[in-house]
Amino acid sequence: MNNLAAVILAAGKGTRMKSQRAKVLHEIAGLPLLAYPVQAAKTLGCDKVCVVVGHQGEAIQQAFRGQDIDFAWQREQLGTGHALLCAAESLAGFRGDLLLLCGDVPLLSSTSLESLLAVHRREKAAVTVLTARLEDPGSYGRIIRQGELVRRIVEAKDAKAAELAVCEINTGTYVFDADFVFSVLPALSCNNAQGEYYLTDVVEAAVKAGRKVCACCLDDANEALGINDRVQLAAATSLMRQRINQQLMLNGVSLLDPETTYVDVGVEIGSDSLLYPGVIIRGKTRIGQHCVIESGVQIDQSQIADYVQVKKGSVVEASIIGPGCKIGPMAHLRTGTELLGDNKIGNFVETKKARLDQHSQASHLTYIGDAEVGKNVNFGCGTITCNYDGVNKHKTIIEDDVFIGSDTQFIAPVKIGRNSLIGAGSTITNDVPPDALALSRTPQKTIDGWRLKHPLKKKE
Repeated sequence: MNNLAAVILAAGKGTRMKSQRAKVLHEIAGLPLLAYPVQAAKTLGCDKVCVVVGHQGEAIQQAFRGQDIDFAWQREQLGTGHALLCAAESLAGFRGDLLLLCGDVPLLSSTSLESLLAVHRREKAAVTVLTARLEDPGSYGRIIRQGELVRRIVEAKDAKAAELAVCEINTGTYVFDADFVFSVLPALSCNNAQGEYYLTDVVEAAVKAGRKVCACCLDDANEALGINDRVQLAAATSLMRQRINQQLMLNGVSLLDPETTYVDVGVEIGSDSLLYPGVIIRGKTRIGQHCVIESGVQIDQSQIADYVQVKKGSVVEASIIGPGCKIGPMAHLRTGTELLGDNKIGNFVETKKARLDQHSQASHLTYIGDAEVGKNVNFGCGTITCNYDGVNKHKTIIEDDVFIGSDTQFIAPVKIGRNSLIGAGSTITNDVPPDALALSRTPQKTIDGWRLKHPLKKKE
């Protein structure tokens, strides 16, 4: 046990987002805002994590269903002090240090929070506040010190001119002695400009009680960026992507233009891989070593082995790509595609729920859906697996070493035996045995001199 618990405040309406969605569910680099403080608390080893919800609380609970999180409700928005008090029941019986985080502050690093906790424990403080220094403190609460110790935190709306000149601000992140903070919260006053119960008033309560109040100042003030509107959301997203891209490059991945490369949190990319500008990689995606991902490629929730090239403009969704494959340009691998290795899926080829064994290829203008394809199969241009009859989906099975001529349609369900050849322009409705030639064409009819008797009419 670490004798550490966390409360994360996520009950606000976020009206400045101008959104029907709860503010803390808006995403940065593939995760909702609230996921970042939750993960930070877990990384610190918190014994319990409690999220205080209010506005759209049910949606927030649903989004984090299955995670080891408690939820407490703040039915009325009466301020941050009241919000923490709403978590008291969830933390009944807890004795130790209480970390207070904000659900709309996603950039705090584990290193900064570890430093905050270290100061709190070393100084045996009742309250330790995480601060930052800003050239323009704006609407942030100001830290009022006496020497090294904190004496008060003054909200900007309640501050006097001299206090507004202070550049050290309250980030809204604290560590409290849990027994102390829950003992003083019920006595807080709402006699202030906003008529709310301020959590910052706990600082004055600690000073009056003769308890120590300390501060830990961030090295990088950007970590304290809170999200109140979409401008700030975009700024935080940019900072998060800088972190992600920097770490990728330090790990041996080349980014031709990091500012236009968009990689989500949690994506894994092997060393000596190269990302061109305009690449978007999302979700739980893993890309191996020595891969090349060209401009305009989007990859979602996919597993890509080593030495794969995804050419420009291609889309890969929930697919598995084996080593040595070449995809695109302008290919679309839809959910359920699996390429076992050394496959070629060329320009304007679409696959869906298709498994292709090694060395099979479709170079252009082909649709392969609901199909199981063996090794060394060649799809001619314009081939279609006709998998949908208007009611049900049906499967096409193509065994090893089949050569498929251009403009072929397979009317599923159908099975094509190994080493067979399908003539160009065929519509295949029945199974084809191994080593066979199958073709289906209407006999060509030629009428000599027909055009001389039926000239084109000139446009008037």
